[in-house]
Amino acid sequence: MTLDGKRIVIIGGASGIGYAVAEGAIAEGAEVVVGSSRPDNVQGAVAKLGNKSSGHPVDVKVEDAVAGFFDWAGPFDHLVFTAGDWGGFRTPRPLPETDLDAAADAYGVRYWGALKAIKHGAPRMREGGSVVLTNGMIAHRPRKGTPISTAMAGGIEHLVRGLAVDLAPIRVNAVCPGGIRTGVWDSIPAETHEAQFKAMTSRLPIPRIGEPSEVAEAYLYLMKAGYTTGQVLLVDGGGSVV
Repeated sequence: MTLDGKRIVIIGGASGIGYAVAEGAIAEGAEVVVGSSRPDNVQGAVAKLGNKSSGHPVDVKVEDAVAGFFDWAGPFDHLVFTAGDWGGFRTPRPLPETDLDAAADAYGVRYWGALKAIKHGAPRMREGGSVVLTNGMIAHRPRKGTPISTAMAGGIEHLVRGLAVDLAPIRVNAVCPGGIRTGVWDSIPAETHEAQFKAMTSRLPIPRIGEPSEVAEAYLYLMKAGYTTGQVLLVDGGGSVV
C-alpha cells in the first residue's frame, strides 16, 4: 500500500509529532489536511508545508466544531490524531490531593476528542481508510502520583481494540511514543531539559531522546499496513524492555 495520492487528515498536525507526520506523508506523495485548536499554528504549518497542504482550526472538545471541521475537510483516506492536552495532570500528585471533577479534563482531548474526530470523520473516509491514534508510555510505565493519566493512556489502547472491531473494515491502530524532542520542552531552559533527556534515556537500549521524524515513521507505516488493525506500536527507544 502507498500514500501517494492519498488525502490524510492530521488533527494535531500543526506542531510536534503531527507536523512530522505531515511532512513525511507529503514526501510520500500524499495531500495533508491539518487541524489544530490554534488558528495561527494552522496557518504557520500550512505555509511551511506548501501547496500539498491545507488546514482549518478545530477545537476537539466541542463536538459541533469537530463536525464542522469534517464538513469543511470533505472526503479523505486516513485520519491521524496527535492532538494532546494533559491539562493539569502532567505533574504527579497524590490521589487525596486530586480534584476528581477537574481530572475529567485529562480525557478531554486525547480520549474524548479522538472519539469525536472518529465519529464525524469515519463516515467521510474512503475505502481502505484507517485511523491512527496516539497513546503515551505512561500506560506501560506508571509512576507514583499518575493514576489519572495512566488510566487515560491505557484507555486509548482498549479504545483502539474496540474500534478496530466496531469500525471494520476501517483499520484502527495507535502509536505509543516514548520521550520525543517536541515543542513541549521549549518552556524549559535548554540546559535543564538536556539534563532531563539524559536522565530519562540513560538506561535505554537506545540511550537518547527520540526525534519527531523518527516516531512519524510509525504513523506512516500504520497507514500503509493494510493487514494491521487493533494494534499499538511502541516507539520508545527500547524502554518497554528494560
